[in-house]
Amino acid sequence: MVKYYGTDGFRGEAGITLTADHAFKIGRFLGWYYGERKRQAGDPSPARILIGKDTRRSSYMFEYSLVGGLTASGADAYLLHVTTTPSVAYIARVDGFDCGIMISASHNPYSDNGIKLINGQGEKMDETTIGLVEEYLDGHLKAFGETWEELPFASHERIGRTVDYVSGRNRYIGYLISLGIYSFKGVKVALDCANGSSWNVAKAVFDALGAKTLVINAEPNGVNINTNAGSTHIEGLQRFVVENQCDVGFAYDGDADRCLCVDEKGNVVTGDHILYIYGRYMKDRGKLINNTVVTTVMSNFGLYKAFDECGIGYAKTAVGDKYVYEYMTKNGCRIGGEQSGHIIFSKYASTGDGILTSLKMMEVMLARKKKMSELSEGFTVYPQVLENVRVKDKAAVQADPDVRKAVEEVTEKLGDTGRILVRESGTEPVIRVMVEAESEEICRGYVEAVISVIRKKGQGI
Repeated sequence: MVKYYGTDGFRGEAGITLTADHAFKIGRFLGWYYGERKRQAGDPSPARILIGKDTRRSSYMFEYSLVGGLTASGADAYLLHVTTTPSVAYIARVDGFDCGIMISASHNPYSDNGIKLINGQGEKMDETTIGLVEEYLDGHLKAFGETWEELPFASHERIGRTVDYVSGRNRYIGYLISLGIYSFKGVKVALDCANGSSWNVAKAVFDALGAKTLVINAEPNGVNINTNAGSTHIEGLQRFVVENQCDVGFAYDGDADRCLCVDEKGNVVTGDHILYIYGRYMKDRGKLINNTVVTTVMSNFGLYKAFDECGIGYAKTAVGDKYVYEYMTKNGCRIGGEQSGHIIFSKYASTGDGILTSLKMMEVMLARKKKMSELSEGFTVYPQVLENVRVKDKAAVQADPDVRKAVEEVTEKLGDTGRILVRESGTEPVIRVMVEAESEEICRGYVEAVISVIRKKGQGI
């Protein structure tokens, strides 16, 4: 098991728990490791590693630190500059890179940042390789049958170089445009770019497909990413869609691997709605391979009831698009995702892609000739309350007998009328307590009952 790498990368407060030194060392390892793999396979060429970043001020610091480490180990670093996570995955795959790196903390505040690792197939990095990175960070690396106290530095002509690779981002934009099978002419679309990675990508795609595109939160300044903007603060887009009489709105997160929608009435269309809408669309066209939509344990009860009514099967994985994608790959499924808006269309992408998701929602609207609000008919959302509790030790809270007893009592009281889910965040010192039931009042009461036990035990911060 990896120690530091969460569900979506090395992540922490920039300059405090995640530093430039960490980034330099990660670059040192990756440059050396992929170069050594090639050398042992008889290929003397340097490792080629792709880097993208979001709009946080600290992303420049981490980018240059990674480049320093990569080139010092003999790798060539190709810079996409400000771009989306899915663009790094796409270009890493189609242009034959050894691996890709995305500098982003996704939906977190600007003061955080993260380093996501992507393999040469455009997928999230395997745990074995991540484990080796962590061994190097801890100073006890064992790789290629040897123990390495320190890694060799490249010298002379073997020192790596940097390559401006903004052309890769532009080709990704072209790829997205190529997926639009209908003209968007006559459709008024609002985009909330969260002052993040999508600010210089999303509008270009929608404009090229003919939409009348209105954009908010597309003026990043290094410290405003996700601030009252994007998919985690969607109320601004809701107001904007209604006030400007838009047909639909799409909100992305900081690195644009998530998308939530707003219908023409200003109602939020969650990731669960998207899975329902596109799952039905695929089934009706005979495209839903294995008749299965992949969800996580956080999906709403109402989604499964709606799928049952439509005769659509479903699978449930642990939370994290990584686990969704693993299940999809293993079982040959074409669509899966999370309530939060990480949606994976495996025919077109190897990771969640917010802009791709919005294009697919446009496709359904235009193919069905219906408004976004009409596409959700048949899916009734069960009330759900989710609260986050900052804690000192996530594992200790989960193992605490009094906390477990409180959860068991709620489970027994709910019976088959709802459910409770208590899980650890993969990226923060947080326990998430979620209850679904017949009313919000019931949900809130049970959530508070469990949280109060956590706090009484002195586990909360």
